[in-house]
Amino acid sequence: MRLVPVAYLASYLLSLLGNAIAGIALPLIVLQSTGSALGAGTVAAATAVPAVAAGLFMGVVIDRVNRRTASVLTDLISAVSVAALPVVDAVTGLGIGWFVLFGIIGSLGDVPGLTAREAMLPAIVRAGAVSADRLVGIREALGAVALLLGPAAAGVLMVLFAGSTVLWITAGTSAAAALVTLLIPRQVGRIATDEGVPSAPSSASAWAQLRDGWQALLRNRFLMTVTAIGLVSVFSLGALQGLILPVYFTLIGQPGAFGFVLTALALGMLLGAGVNAAVGEKVSRRVRLLSGLAGITLGFGMIAMLSAPWLVFVGAFVIGASSGLFNSLLGVLMIERIPDELRGRIMGTQNAIMTAAPPAGIFGAALIVEFVAVRTAAIAVAACWLLAVVVTVPARSLRSLGPDAAPGPDTAVAAPPVRGQEEATAHA
Repeated sequence: MRLVPVAYLASYLLSLLGNAIAGIALPLIVLQSTGSALGAGTVAAATAVPAVAAGLFMGVVIDRVNRRTASVLTDLISAVSVAALPVVDAVTGLGIGWFVLFGIIGSLGDVPGLTAREAMLPAIVRAGAVSADRLVGIREALGAVALLLGPAAAGVLMVLFAGSTVLWITAGTSAAAALVTLLIPRQVGRIATDEGVPSAPSSASAWAQLRDGWQALLRNRFLMTVTAIGLVSVFSLGALQGLILPVYFTLIGQPGAFGFVLTALALGMLLGAGVNAAVGEKVSRRVRLLSGLAGITLGFGMIAMLSAPWLVFVGAFVIGASSGLFNSLLGVLMIERIPDELRGRIMGTQNAIMTAAPPAGIFGAALIVEFVAVRTAAIAVAACWLLAVVVTVPARSLRSLGPDAAPGPDTAVAAPPVRGQEEATAHA
């Protein structure tokens, strides 16, 4: 494999690993520093809204600047926001306000950074002379590796080192991701037209460009369908991981066993993404789509009854393997069906929606657990996913998944007209 895809994948892994470590270590450090569980919850809540807003609006910036530059800058924002905490601690001491402030700053780099990397994928495929199925499959597998290693690394680091040292290490992973991204030639990050040539800078206003991206997403049946099913997926998984399963294992007196659920899920994702990378091009896309959806449905069904811990573990593994296959396929379809000049806005909107979905799932599950029962909540989550599958599988937009699918409202997104000319006539 050439240097360009290797550098891309390495920076992707480093960035995800840093986020995974921070996701575990930061709440513990907040608790150590403030002694308040409410403080840890406040930091999480305060950073969620800016992260969603950044995903929605920073897509315009990603569609205006070099994607490699955007990726480097967002990783540096993440690194600086984390590294600032031990500096402030050494000078004045850390209070809840400092954690909130730098948490908000860091959140401005997380979703836009993910979007910038995703927006570079088509150019990485071209520059690296690697198939999209293989590249996306490897990328999803590395995401599973980060999910496996991140929490374990955070736990080990918190035992071996002081909180400030752990923060420096976490910041270092984001900084390293930025440095590795610089190995990618600058021209790879340029925004290209459908013909593969660099696009001219747009004269449109930021609001007009944002509107174009949202309209392109809302008017395209294929993108709306996959966005909807992705939304239900992260909503359902968020409810299971964030509330239902921790409550279940606590009720049966095995709270520590919950960690094995996450391990089973990550191992499954690693397997599914690896299979797609190895043999994806040899298997029909429709078969992979239906297999992934059926496997996720089976996994949710195995978990829903909460009848035995081992069945929950197996269900998590099945969901992970099926999700690895399904998400890898969707990644390839996104490469093929979104024009490069709209990629940042459309993917930024999708990522923002996906960021907001897990907290909503947790809240909905919490209401059912509080007023009914935890098993009822698990069944409700599985039913929600099953309904999404039943509604979306027959959709016309998912019938033709080949790379040579004819352009149309179900398969491709039309790029907006040159906004400077449009504004002169329509004042849009």
